[in-house]
Amino acid sequence: MSENVIKIDQEIGREKGDLTTKKNGQVLLQTEQLDKKFGGLIAVNHFDLKVSRGQISSLIGPNGAGKTTVFNVVTGIYRADGGKVIFKGENLAGKKPHEIVRSGIARTFQNIRLFPNMTCLENVMAGQHCRSCEGMINSLFQTHKQHMEEVKIRKCAEDRLKQVNLWQYRDELAKNIAYGNQRMLEISRALASNPDLLILDEPSSGLNDKETEDLMKFLKGIIQDHLTILLIEHDMNVVMGISDWVSVMDEGKKIAEGLPEQIYTNPQVIEAYLGREEDEEDE
Repeated sequence: MSENVIKIDQEIGREKGDLTTKKNGQVLLQTEQLDKKFGGLIAVNHFDLKVSRGQISSLIGPNGAGKTTVFNVVTGIYRADGGKVIFKGENLAGKKPHEIVRSGIARTFQNIRLFPNMTCLENVMAGQHCRSCEGMINSLFQTHKQHMEEVKIRKCAEDRLKQVNLWQYRDELAKNIAYGNQRMLEISRALASNPDLLILDEPSSGLNDKETEDLMKFLKGIIQDHLTILLIEHDMNVVMGISDWVSVMDEGKKIAEGLPEQIYTNPQVIEAYLGREEDEEDE
């Protein structure tokens, strides 16, 4: 760990235990010295991150810190310029997004990406097709195997829609449902791929207080289903309310990590968000 990264207080660590080992002792996702550049801009700089199985981990930082770029590298949208992304012990380097989904990582986006002219049920069914096994021939000839697979895909989609309380909108076009429901629909579609790790980019963005509260309850609930969550979030009430572990980025680097209550009062984190006082800058 870099000297610039705030380390966990040893007394607190002994009292509460290392969360990485306390819950289940297994790191599900890890980045090692991750780098990503865009021309002369260093977006991610030697970034190390560990996400423990069965936890909700948050990645926070000011706008432009590099958080979404990390997500895009992890999910194969961008190719890393250096370092590793290790998931379930396997290096994901060179894998395409659909291959990464198949390996057990699903995500949502800061700007909702649904199929607007498809029904809610069809949108969630689309999330299952990365798991389909039947090839083009069986699909063309509508074989029994292909039919049975479609039945299985539909049943999974129905269950996921009910899980997010959107069953009543199953036949509605995605573009016609309320914004908050569209957020949950995208999460439902991601869950339809049966991931081990769910990555959420600003899931509470645009939600009202009631919708945000419901989202928090939902995310804490699905962790009980042997799921792991990594999220980017600007709403500190959400971060502090549901996170087991928080990592903080600024200018492409990790500057702090720890328990939510430690991060909330961390001077370096406060400085990254609010900037230095003018009198400190003049000194």
